[in-house]
Formats: sequence, C-alpha cells, structure tokens
Amino acid sequence: MAIASPCTKVCTIDPRSGLCLGCARTLDEIGRWTSFSESERCRIMSELPKRRAAHGIGTRETSMPASAR
Repeated sequence: MAIASPCTKVCTIDPRSGLCLGCARTLDEIGRWTSFSESERCRIMSELPKRRAAHGIGTRETSMPASAR
C-alpha cells in the first residue's frame, strides 16, 4: 500500500523557516517520512495548512527557487 505524502516535487528548503517550499515539511520530517507511523504522518499533514499560511508557502512566488523567478 502506498504511503500518502504531501510532496509536490519542489524540494527547496527555505533557510529562514527550515521548511520545504513545496510541502512545508522540515528536512527531518521529509527524511523520516516512511518510518513515521500512519498517525504521525496524519498529524503532520494536518499541521501543514497552518505552516503554509504562516510562512507564505504554496504561493507562486515561494514555490519556485529564487533562481527560477
């Protein structure tokens, strides 16, 4: 069975927040994603909308590397 993931294939870490500009996860969360329990992944995924809003992640400008803008 496939593990649900919020990955958007952007994979660029914002140095200020430490969050991926694509999915809003930390490097630790990304690296350990497959070892987390389903309930832990669900908890993290439920936090992502607040993280995106708080850090402006997911907007067109922040979802692409500065070099591509």
